[in-house]
Amino acid sequence: MTASEANAKAGDAAGGNQPGREPDLHQPEIHESLERYWVANVRIMASLTLVWLLAGLGCGILFADKLNEFMLPGTGYPLGFWFAQQGSIMVFVVLILIYCVFMNRLDNKHHREVEAIKKKGTTSP
Repeated sequence: MTASEANAKAGDAAGGNQPGREPDLHQPEIHESLERYWVANVRIMASLTLVWLLAGLGCGILFADKLNEFMLPGTGYPLGFWFAQQGSIMVFVVLILIYCVFMNRLDNKHHREVEAIKKKGTTSP
């Protein structure tokens, strides 16, 4: 068995890479599904980037003076200083995890949608 045959067999076992079952990108339903996917993807990225901007630029720089009136409990550090040094980095890492979760959900939804379109296309005359 060649490597390509093994990869194809592994893909078939996982439910993907079925020969002759690739979606036709010129099919209007598939094209609309891809458009919805990318609009949702851009919306997720824009929302998370805005949160990162507020945490990094807003809390770390623009609102630092107001936030410095508060101390981080148990450390004695001003909150604005903490956001500038640590908080924005922690927010960024959390946002990466959130992005992964949202994109996994979106990918699964898109995959189910494409599979339904492909099934509908094979059952219709």
